[in-house]
Amino acid sequence: MTGSAHVLDDLEARGLVQDHTDRDALYEALGAGPVVLYAGFDPTADSLHLGNLVPLLVLRRFQDFGHRPIVLAGGATGMVGDPGGRSDERNLLDPEALRANTAAIKVQLAQFLAFDGEAAAILVDNRDWTEGVTLLDFLRDVGKHVTVNQMTAKDSVRNRLESETGISFTEFSYMLLQAHDYWWLYTNHDCVLQLGGSDQWGNITAGIDLIRRKEAATVHGLTVPLMTRADGAKFGKSQDGSIWLDPAKTSPYQFFQYLVQMGDRDAERFLLQLTLLPVERCAEIVAEHQRAPERRLAQRELARALTTLVHGEAASSGAEQASAVLFGGPVDGLDEAGFEVLAAEVPTVDLEPGELGAGVELVDAMVRGGLATSKGDARRTIEQGGVYVAGEQTRDVERKLSGGDAVGGRYVLLRRGKANHLLLREAG
Repeated sequence: MTGSAHVLDDLEARGLVQDHTDRDALYEALGAGPVVLYAGFDPTADSLHLGNLVPLLVLRRFQDFGHRPIVLAGGATGMVGDPGGRSDERNLLDPEALRANTAAIKVQLAQFLAFDGEAAAILVDNRDWTEGVTLLDFLRDVGKHVTVNQMTAKDSVRNRLESETGISFTEFSYMLLQAHDYWWLYTNHDCVLQLGGSDQWGNITAGIDLIRRKEAATVHGLTVPLMTRADGAKFGKSQDGSIWLDPAKTSPYQFFQYLVQMGDRDAERFLLQLTLLPVERCAEIVAEHQRAPERRLAQRELARALTTLVHGEAASSGAEQASAVLFGGPVDGLDEAGFEVLAAEVPTVDLEPGELGAGVELVDAMVRGGLATSKGDARRTIEQGGVYVAGEQTRDVERKLSGGDAVGGRYVLLRRGKANHLLLREAG
């Protein structure tokens, strides 16, 4: 994608602009040629979550328009904790946990940007330039340029000062550290634009002020809206916690299901804000969705596009296939990727090579996999028509499962009632 002056138009069309410095000056800077910009991500956990994708994909959008993104892993700021958007003090992580978290999120950050070509992204860790700075140097070179009046005027600080818990000096200093980051990236990488969530506006403007005072230079800031769902809930959160990008913490199936089950208003908005689909294509999907909302086209397109972006095409396809089967679709449509996704979501019994060829008693398989509490329970359920083999009802209590029941020669899916599944998987 080219035409760098239009990236701001694209962001505004997607509803991705909250606050910014002078728009005309920013628009002109972006139109004059490629600029260097950055966004930071603190390693408060060993994985990014779905909400982190918004600023990360904004970096990607800038890169697609020819600009050069810097993605910052906050190995230093993560040791302090950002007071923005919080009503209480963040628990401090020990150095070992921070190192592990930083290493983990660096891998994820690198997944969404191109690190070669003219607009090659740069991955940095602010611990590299912060750890060696002495307290006295920091107070002299950063602290003297920022007044307490300026800091307490920022919403992120003022809200905490007015809360019952107040704010510690540690978190109060976070703004100075982030301002120092912007100054360092400006002087070492010619970075002239910082991105962040709307709760970062105070920190961003502190960096802009620091660069103006120290370097007599004009730089820019831009924030995106915090992602909330139509019901006001924080986006990326489920009833049980965050929707993580790490498949070991949130499986591709669970990720897909979270997206496909959201409401119409959310799906339509996040098609624009969380996928790389062109604005025009998003409008086409929404228009088609509105003609037949019961088909949930917007949700399915969102889930398909975003799961592919985060987990890859095979995992996305497998998650979609597994979703269809677990909600009553045919089993024979699953490929191996789909069955492997399914194996992570339902009880699975691993069979030895050749077991299906020799025949596996259905009753024994049900007990072995926990689909029945005993052989008697299994027989009664089969006789009552409550058991399905590969989607087909069976009442044969003497039935043996064989290779003929297996999809791909390896997988047999059993179901008890409407929602209890068991997968038999023969070693390949």
